[in-house]
Amino acid sequence: MLFRPPYSEDIEPESPAQVRPIEYTSNLGFYTVAMHVDPKDWNSPGTKAIIDRTVGGITSGAGNIVLLHDGGGNRSQTIAALPQIIDTLKSQGYSFVTVSDLAGLSRDEFMPPIEQDEQLLVKAGGIGFYALKLLQETVIILFFAGIIFGSIRLIFISILAIIQRPYFQEVPCKGFIPWYNPEVSVIIPAFNEENVIAKSVTALLRSTYRNFDIIVVDDGSRDGTYKVLENNFYHNAKVGIFTQANGGKASALNLGISKTDAEIIVALDADTLFLPDTLEKLVRNFADKKVAAVAGNAKVGNRCNLLTRTQALEYITSQNLDRRAFDVMNCIPVVPGSVGAWRRAAVLEVGGFSSATLAEDSDLTLTLIKKGYRVIYESEALAYTEAPDTVAPFLRQRFRWMYGTFQVIWKHRGAYLKKKYGALGLFGLPNMLIFQILFPLFSLIMDIALIFSFVWIGWRYSNQQVDISMTNDVKNILFYYFLFLIIDFIASVVPFLLERKEKWSLLLLVPLQRFFYRQLLYVAAIRAVLTALKGRLVGWGKLVRKATAVAD
Repeated sequence: MLFRPPYSEDIEPESPAQVRPIEYTSNLGFYTVAMHVDPKDWNSPGTKAIIDRTVGGITSGAGNIVLLHDGGGNRSQTIAALPQIIDTLKSQGYSFVTVSDLAGLSRDEFMPPIEQDEQLLVKAGGIGFYALKLLQETVIILFFAGIIFGSIRLIFISILAIIQRPYFQEVPCKGFIPWYNPEVSVIIPAFNEENVIAKSVTALLRSTYRNFDIIVVDDGSRDGTYKVLENNFYHNAKVGIFTQANGGKASALNLGISKTDAEIIVALDADTLFLPDTLEKLVRNFADKKVAAVAGNAKVGNRCNLLTRTQALEYITSQNLDRRAFDVMNCIPVVPGSVGAWRRAAVLEVGGFSSATLAEDSDLTLTLIKKGYRVIYESEALAYTEAPDTVAPFLRQRFRWMYGTFQVIWKHRGAYLKKKYGALGLFGLPNMLIFQILFPLFSLIMDIALIFSFVWIGWRYSNQQVDISMTNDVKNILFYYFLFLIIDFIASVVPFLLERKEKWSLLLLVPLQRFFYRQLLYVAAIRAVLTALKGRLVGWGKLVRKATAVAD
């Protein structure tokens, strides 16, 4: 059987190490075939170059065995050159023979027929190599698809966010409107929040907007939440305290809604701190009767370590930037529980908060948009929330978010690509599916491709087997991956230009976010998808609060 060392390595060995592969194959019965005329057709130099290099190599006496490629890419140039090579050399007296003829052996001696009992093994090997090639090509396609679509989305979102700031904050959002002073109820669902609840309520009581009250619903807490509320706010006329058996966040919010006739309700997480003017900034937008909900500007208030600071960066560069952009198209995917206001009548019209998903705020947001209401973003309504400061609770939180998003996507699947739902159906929902669920999985493939590229190059160099034909794909992967990183960084700068009070030093964490933080999100995304495919029920879960959030 014939054997040619890959990439022509060790054809003319110069050391014992280079002799060993040839000795090994010879002992297996292989005939080693060398070649000295290589027109490098694999690099697609052009039909004429292939002809000239081949004919020149033969006529100059460089060798009498020519290497041409029939696979590994588009070989149209080789196919076009071959007849002309044959005609040219034949006209000069050269004849073309097989290697077996050159060695004076029959074809069957050179390449023995495969025995019957080995046919199955050969077919299995062929299928295996084909599967590996298909897997490699699929990974490369997904890699470039992820790079292209990810880059296009970053550019598109950044442009819309830049448009949103000056245009959508003119009327009625710019400045307080004196004549619009609706009654507001802030509803705080609380489950085992004894560490943070007093701090959150106290921050609310400092609000410059005065026509409001606070409704705290103790959702069956097993700690001292009710005791803390009673000790601190029992005699405060602005604070109402209610209890119920544990029924979940949506149930607690609906109970709070049933206890008020206020025109506007603000649903607030118990760990979140409002600034004195946050309520005022949220409420002013409801002067527009088409507005059913307002998403505020959520910030991480406990920037105490790398994990919380990278979350702070994500809130700025991803979540809030997206809300700016989607405001333009009226397809904001979620009014966050940390800072969001709702028109009570609109909420009741669609049945209140639903317990059907773990993302009741996103579910309600999409339902209101489908009803024809506007949901807008108010960047000046700031709220500071407590983010998980260790990996385990962070992964639990993100799993819940992603699984809830998955549920919402499925619940509202009937609106996908439906023109009647406007930008929500044509862009908002597909964006949620592609970039919140699928893209993290694609990003994992992109990272695997990058790691494989480095390993492949390292292995080739260590074995002195560097060949341009085999490293072109690797070079392209590296080039486009780092191009994506550059676009990603530029897109990260945009929200800091729009939020000038933010600390620009957070941008130094962009590389860490890309090569550490997002890998944690892959874990949550994979777990959420697998859980959804299994059809398992998932509870809300509870993060332990440490009261480390600070509003500044």
